[in-house]
Amino acid sequence: MALKIYQPITAARRGTSVSKDKEVLSRDRKSKRLVFGKKRDVGRSRGKISTRHKGGGEKRLLRKVDFKLDKFEIPAKVLRLEYDPNRTAYLAFIGFADGEKRYILAPLNLKVGESVLISQNQIEVKTGNRMPLKYIYPGTFVHNIELMPQHGAKLCRAAGSYAVVKVHENELTQLQMPSGEIRLVDSRSKATVGQVSREEWDLVRFGKAGRMRHRGIRPTVRGKAMNPVDHPHGGGEGHSPIGLVHPKTPWGKPALGVKTRKAKKWTNKYILKRR
Repeated sequence: MALKIYQPITAARRGTSVSKDKEVLSRDRKSKRLVFGKKRDVGRSRGKISTRHKGGGEKRLLRKVDFKLDKFEIPAKVLRLEYDPNRTAYLAFIGFADGEKRYILAPLNLKVGESVLISQNQIEVKTGNRMPLKYIYPGTFVHNIELMPQHGAKLCRAAGSYAVVKVHENELTQLQMPSGEIRLVDSRSKATVGQVSREEWDLVRFGKAGRMRHRGIRPTVRGKAMNPVDHPHGGGEGHSPIGLVHPKTPWGKPALGVKTRKAKKWTNKYILKRR
């Protein structure tokens, strides 16, 4: 675990922590072919706010991360591990035997110099190897999971996340998701063995407002601190409670604990147990 806790020499430093493993991460120059710039226009559409509480943030270079992972049966070596400002997990810079290089999500405990393999067949179930779910035995931690074969990884991509393989049955695999939901996925879909790196990320305390602004997160104002014209929770004398049967969004829709998934979504049949 690479969690650094600061000494409380100022009010902002008190309780502040940082997750960064300097011993593991490489300081080499980034691959120019896989790194590019992009203008940040988060939270606004045509100059108007479309998503609240987003904006600003530090300049970032985007890394072209391979989520398709379609280079089969060619062994790859981990050349270095890198920090990525655009996601919570670390990245692994890998070089294939034919000379091609790519960025992938770094699994936990993957070391520089180790080899990984992407295959459509049954291979060794070890951290970093990728294969169809039907070849991974129950109880194994997996991440970077495809929902449909050849559609690219969609599930369990955040720092420290993983799903647990439960049962293989009728060309479907039961996965227990990080939320506790049990879901069916096509057994031909591929997944990477192991847990996503940087599992200590959820323990980080940002400590001060400035660090949140660096991340592009703007202040959030309580609805009950507003006037009635600005929010359904607004108004009243002094420190008033919400005063309604259910909490509402600024636009009057139900909030906090309300299910937002469509009742007739076609993938509902693949969810065996809700979170």
